[in-house]
Amino acid sequence: MADAPTVPTPSAAPELPGYAHVYSGKVRDLYAPLGPDGTPREDRLLLVASDRLSAFDFILETPVPDKGAVLTQLSLWWFEQLEDLVPNHVVSTDVPEEVAGRAVLVRRLEMLPVECVARAYLTGGGLREYRADGRVSGVALPNGLVDGSRLPEPVFTPSTKAPKGEHDQPMPYEDVVAAVGEATAARARDLTTRILSRGNEIAAARGILIADTKVEFGLDDDAPDGLVLADEVLTPDSSRFWPADQWEPGHTQPSFDKEFVREWLLSPASGWDKESGEAPPPMPDDVLERTRAKYVEAYERLTGRTFTA
Repeated sequence: MADAPTVPTPSAAPELPGYAHVYSGKVRDLYAPLGPDGTPREDRLLLVASDRLSAFDFILETPVPDKGAVLTQLSLWWFEQLEDLVPNHVVSTDVPEEVAGRAVLVRRLEMLPVECVARAYLTGGGLREYRADGRVSGVALPNGLVDGSRLPEPVFTPSTKAPKGEHDQPMPYEDVVAAVGEATAARARDLTTRILSRGNEIAAARGILIADTKVEFGLDDDAPDGLVLADEVLTPDSSRFWPADQWEPGHTQPSFDKEFVREWLLSPASGWDKESGEAPPPMPDDVLERTRAKYVEAYERLTGRTFTA
C-alpha cells in the first residue's frame, strides 16, 4: 500500500518560538513547550489543528480554510458538554498568536493503543463488516439492517491504530482487553458509547444525527478510573454528522462531514482511481467552498454560535 504523501509546503508545521516541534500527523501538529533551560517539557503538549484534510489515507493537496479552527473550537465546546462524564486533557487556550483559535495546551498522556469507536447507526466500514457476517468488530447485530439503520443502542466497535499510510483494522473486544487490561477496556467501552449517546441527545435538538464517532483516551493516574479524553471529540473529522430531517435508511446519507469529499473523490468528476496508488487531485473551488461551508454549518448548528476564525 502506498504511503501517505508528504504534507504540502503551504500546510507545513510552522515554527513557534518557545516550542519544539515534536510530530506532525495527517491533520495535527504537536509541539512541546520549552522549559527555562531550553529543553522540551515532558508534561505538556501544544496541539495545533491544521487546515489539512485526509481521505483514504492521503493528505489532500488542498487545505480547507478555517478547518483547524472549527475542529478546535467545536472540540472545546464538546469538552464542556461532557465534563461530567470524563475529564479531558485541556490545560489552557492561551497559545501563541500564530496558532490562536486552532490550538490548545494539553496534558501529555500515555495514549491507549486502540481507536475507540462507537456506532449509533450502521454505515461505512461497519456496514461492510455487517454484510459479510452480521457482525461489527465481533459484535453481533440484528438481521435485516441496511445502510443508515439506527442500532438498538450504541455499540463499541474498536479498531487498531495502524501505522501511517496503512488502514485501521476492526478489533474484537477481547483484543482490547489483551492490549490494555480488563478494567481499562471496560471503562473505555463504557465512556465511548456514553459520549456518543450524550452527543446524540444534544445534537438531536439541533437537527443533527451523529452516526458514529472515534475518540482517543490517555492514561492519567490522577483521573477517575485512570482515563482522560484527549485529541478531539465529536467533530466532522472524527464523526459522521447527518441532517436529521433527511435521514432515510437504505442508502448513503447526506452529511456535514468530510464524507462529502470522499464521495467527490470516488465520483467520475474527480478523475481519480482509488486503487491507483497515486495521490488524489486538488479539490476544485466549488468542492472546497462547499466543504468549508459544511464544517462551519456543523459548528454553528451544534453550538448555536457564529463561527469566527
